[in-house]
Amino acid sequence: MTTRTKISRRTMLRSLGASIALPLLDVMSPLPTFAKTQPRRINRIAYFYFPNGIPRGIWHPEKVGANGELLRLNEWMNPLQPFKSDIIIPTNIWTPKGNGHGAGTATWLTGQGYNGREVNAGGISVDQLAAEKVGNETLLPSLELSSKGEGYFSNSLPRNTISWSKTGIPLTREIEPRAVFDRMFRPPSGGVTNRSVMDLVIADAKSLRKHVSTADQHRLDEYFDSIRALEKRIEFAEKQTVRIKVDKALTDVLTRPTEGIPSDHQEYIRLMMDMIVLAFWSDATRVVTYMLDHGQSNRYFNFMDGVKGTWHALSHYGNASGMTEDDDGMTSWDSVESKRAMYAEVTRWHHRQMAYLLGKLKSIEEPQGGTLLDNSMLLYGSSLGDGDAHDEKDIPTLIAGSGGGTLKPGRQLKFDSRTDLSRIHLSFLERLGIPQESFGTADETLSELRSWGSVWHHRRPALPSQKIQSGDESPHSKTCRHVKASLERESIMEYGDFSPLPSFFPPSSANKSPEWTP
Repeated sequence: MTTRTKISRRTMLRSLGASIALPLLDVMSPLPTFAKTQPRRINRIAYFYFPNGIPRGIWHPEKVGANGELLRLNEWMNPLQPFKSDIIIPTNIWTPKGNGHGAGTATWLTGQGYNGREVNAGGISVDQLAAEKVGNETLLPSLELSSKGEGYFSNSLPRNTISWSKTGIPLTREIEPRAVFDRMFRPPSGGVTNRSVMDLVIADAKSLRKHVSTADQHRLDEYFDSIRALEKRIEFAEKQTVRIKVDKALTDVLTRPTEGIPSDHQEYIRLMMDMIVLAFWSDATRVVTYMLDHGQSNRYFNFMDGVKGTWHALSHYGNASGMTEDDDGMTSWDSVESKRAMYAEVTRWHHRQMAYLLGKLKSIEEPQGGTLLDNSMLLYGSSLGDGDAHDEKDIPTLIAGSGGGTLKPGRQLKFDSRTDLSRIHLSFLERLGIPQESFGTADETLSELRSWGSVWHHRRPALPSQKIQSGDESPHSKTCRHVKASLERESIMEYGDFSPLPSFFPPSSANKSPEWTP
């Protein structure tokens, strides 16, 4: 029986011009266990922002069980129906500060107000707070992504920013799929080459497969095939974009795409989402934000059957004349009802893209248990409630994933009173092992997100100088909190620099055959 040498979680396939992190494998050194029984499951977070709100009423499920379980979503959310057991739909979520297209977008992840004079969103965003704490365990602390904006407000800073550093700096967002791919797989000093990254690391990849289990070989084959397929899709999309720029008759969009951005908007979004899947799969990062569009998008959705006009104009569905300041002056609608239906159809189209992402994440099993979706926490929503009312009430919010077993999905959470979005941010941080006394305008987590048997405690832990009052905390919860605190004090990650492959792997060679044979 051959003894397999354990490799580090930070092992990478390397060559001049390419550097590929590996997915979780059985052959990797095991992570510390909880109570010596269950391996520690890596948890990830991602935030998906869309602008312009929704027409009130299309976010609530059609049929819910006695205990809130999701039985049937409504017609507008139907693309997410296959994933009803993987999502949580909270109601009556609001943002006490920072509302509207500009301020609401800028502060969606800070939970504070926006100061336009100082270009200040009130503090660090939740994704960057998470990246500060867990970013040293991955190649990239975080990924900030966005679809390229369209319309008058495409250059408005607050409408194009949801991620803010602790010094109040808005973070630049990547908008080109190839740029995102290169950040993950091509080191800055690697030199310029058009060769596939898999061709560049072929020798190490083949050698690695000889020293892993059959299950690991299967995981590697899927992973490497996905990288190759994604490269080919990027290349094809770029060629099509160049072709369309030369021949305008090939497209009916109203603006010519920038080189590097796929002309097909759905293909563009799905490429970016595939980058997120690959980033989580390879553990290139555990923190991602993706703006599906800027905070006052004037994107034309005329490519959809039965839809005309810009997204922002459709959101103001109360006037169908086409003559308001929000309209383009060329488009009008038959009625308020038809305009509102088109607005809802744009929302459903974006649900379809999210369903694509959830399907990808759910299809990838991890050796330590669960799928990528199970071991992630995704927040999907907007900073506006009803687009026509321009309000902050009952903003559309959806949570997907199980957070490594710390969330209980498959439910609607109905709140009688307004519930601060920042409580969800605080809850996500806690499940990443980053407990905070407060975040934004919230000073308590959302206890209803807990899964049964979870060790995550929903109240603020008492400080050493505080006395826990009778009835404030159960003995079981207190025990769980102390166990969790004990684990946090230990060194649960023993990572140094990114490790090269062990010595039994031969060095890569540019002269090796470029053919990858699984």
